[in-house]
Amino acid sequence: MNFLAHLYLADANDDSLIGQMLGDFIKGNPERWYGPRIAAAIRFHRRIDAFADHHPVVRASRRRFSARRRRFAGVMVDMCHDHFLAVHWRRFSVEPLPVFTRRVYGRLRTATDVALPARLRWVLIQMTTNDWLGQYRDLERLGLALDRIAARLTRGERFKGGIGEIKNAYALLEQDFESFFPDLLDFGRHFKQNPAYWPTVTAT
Repeated sequence: MNFLAHLYLADANDDSLIGQMLGDFIKGNPERWYGPRIAAAIRFHRRIDAFADHHPVVRASRRRFSARRRRFAGVMVDMCHDHFLAVHWRRFSVEPLPVFTRRVYGRLRTATDVALPARLRWVLIQMTTNDWLGQYRDLERLGLALDRIAARLTRGERFKGGIGEIKNAYALLEQDFESFFPDLLDFGRHFKQNPAYWPTVTAT
């Protein structure tokens, strides 16, 4: 669910951006449905998620939430990462966040020639219309987004109101982000430098 971080780590081209978005919506072998560039971006998305899931700081962040919301803690931490990335955006990019989001929205809107799952098409409409990426920095809007996600889950009512726990652990979660995110950036750079992970595409 941390769309901002995935899009930030993407290469600045349409295929990479679309592949990063598809990563949460496509299972199995991505080459069955998409060309090599998009498939590579989907695989990169999955490696980002795997790196985060196994990182000790991320695991510690999840344990900061109550047992009641522990099953939802992964989503909460992901969304917190996007919040802190938005809050500290100037530390990670010379491109202002509103400029970045407008550029990304424009490219995602024009990806009409790519076969996207219906759920992702709905997400893209909502994201670009309501500026999800830009709104991540606002805690109240983050709380509303988490409650909407919880409402779609079986017995998700127990997860509503999670923003209260985020506020209570805010300083510790921010410290976790500041420890984890540089490691993620290093992982992303090393991943991209390994040509074995990227397709060979003949120029046209």
